[in-house]
Amino acid sequence: MKLNNIARTRCLYPENTITVLIIRLWNRKDLSTLFIISMTFLTLTSVVNNRYYFIDTSAQKLNEEIKNLSLHNLIKNGSPFLGNISAPVTIIDFSDFQCYLCNRYVKNTEPLINQTYVQTGKVTLVFKHLPNRGFDSMGAALAAQCMNDQGKFWQFHKLLYSNQKPIDSGWVSKENLKKFALQIRGLDSQQFDSCFDGEKYKSFVQKDINLGLSFGFKETPSFIIENSDGSNPEFLSGALPFPSFEVVIDKKISGS
Repeated sequence: MKLNNIARTRCLYPENTITVLIIRLWNRKDLSTLFIISMTFLTLTSVVNNRYYFIDTSAQKLNEEIKNLSLHNLIKNGSPFLGNISAPVTIIDFSDFQCYLCNRYVKNTEPLINQTYVQTGKVTLVFKHLPNRGFDSMGAALAAQCMNDQGKFWQFHKLLYSNQKPIDSGWVSKENLKKFALQIRGLDSQQFDSCFDGEKYKSFVQKDINLGLSFGFKETPSFIIENSDGSNPEFLSGALPFPSFEVVIDKKISGS
């Protein structure tokens, strides 16, 4: 059976159906029903418009975040890094010192990345804090970032992962973090204590957390592998084996 013109219009343009209904209710003087339908239609229209506006602005914000992740900006903003600042590729590591998968990556994969790419000037490693495994994770992040003030971040990074214990078992309590700090040679302990006790980098770490969340990172470790100007980012998640990184890195180095 063929659709008549009105039915065809209603199928293709559902808003026309609402318009027809409103006109009929107006002619019948059914003002109460007319008011309810009109308000419902306006509310739904507003929700739909807001939904698409939210998606558009979220995508725009994500693009802006990616543009700000050039190696130059990361170093300028104080993120700990390892490697040559002229390296063509950057790996951004979002991790938690209490995360056992992060520890697995640090012990099994990171040394191979360091040996193959960082020490040869091809890759720069950048650390970002995502302390979401336990209550004590924030303190560990703050202590590590204070270490960066004295150029001791990576020593502290290695020390914490080498001594990792179960989450929130007290191994990175404030007292124990200070004990770990005393094991770092050449550290100005008074400067460290002042930084750590004053939570100097709390807002810095929170910005790292917000950045990770803006990319949808909920698990640690999570990685962004990009050209060092911040372009062409690719994302990896988990304590992946070296070949998983190798494929992405080699592709970026070759420019393919």
